[in-house]
Amino acid sequence: MADQPFGDGGRGSGVELSSGDESGFEESARSSVFEFREENGRTYHGVKDGAYLLPNDWAEQDRLEILHQLFTKLLEGKLYLAPISHDLHQVLDVGTGTGAWAIDFGDQFASANVQGIDLSPIQPTSVPPNVIFYVEDAEGDHWSYKTKFDLIHCRALCGVFANWPKFYAQAYKNLQPGGYMETQDYACQIYSNSNNMGMAPNCAKWMQELESASTEHGKTLNIAHKHRKWMIDAGFEDVTETIRNVPIGEWTENSDLHEIGQLLRSQMKLATTSFTLAHYSRILKYNIESIHVFMAYVNKELSDDALQLYMRFHFVYGRKPMGLQPENQMQQD
Repeated sequence: MADQPFGDGGRGSGVELSSGDESGFEESARSSVFEFREENGRTYHGVKDGAYLLPNDWAEQDRLEILHQLFTKLLEGKLYLAPISHDLHQVLDVGTGTGAWAIDFGDQFASANVQGIDLSPIQPTSVPPNVIFYVEDAEGDHWSYKTKFDLIHCRALCGVFANWPKFYAQAYKNLQPGGYMETQDYACQIYSNSNNMGMAPNCAKWMQELESASTEHGKTLNIAHKHRKWMIDAGFEDVTETIRNVPIGEWTENSDLHEIGQLLRSQMKLATTSFTLAHYSRILKYNIESIHVFMAYVNKELSDDALQLYMRFHFVYGRKPMGLQPENQMQQD
């Protein structure tokens, strides 16, 4: 890993540039890391332009902050489910986004070194002393970190990787024996509690067309149900999955879920444009006016508690087997 300071001020000045291999990523990243693509009123990351179809602007950062609150409340204030030790030393947060998870984890585990990586330098500069952020491409063929990790975490990365099995293989290789991988995700699918999505035809169409566009792009969105198998196939042991149904809004009789439902609705109404603009305009070739009209219909359905819409959240963790020393494991992987 190249520990080279990157940026000379502004929001990204606390971010460093990391190179996972010698393929030229570092050179190209230097020239594009702050050169965001502007399109349809949104901005998108410049590193590997076009590889990731969600924006990185303030509206998207607001959505990610809401997601952080939502995931944390779903876990009753916890940041993870894996039975990790409290004397962790090295932690990696892949696709850190605004860095909220990494910062909170660093606050809770002062003895751990927490690294957050992302293609966009949108993380704050005021962070705990044990937290650092890098511009890094986790899709690279080889990760070349200086140390093995005790925990690798990723959250809400649908649409990020074209090859998830390769990602899990890299994560496995870069964990200490006994270390944990944890993935927190939501299924990119909307369900009806009355089993009648016909009452929400625009939401149903939106999900179908997003799936079609993301698959054509090579990075399918609706993959949350596959994480458990991918972890098992990568060699992880004791793989455990928890699935939570989360209402969109406050229609459920369970008052404990009302605040969470409000957060999910707020997140979804921001997600309509975040997920749709590039997928629909670049892949499906919709014009921007028709996209906004369609999104208005989708948002109207998302706001209707009578439809009793909900989504599924998946929490999956697994452990790298004990028994091999790190250096021997590295040779065998």
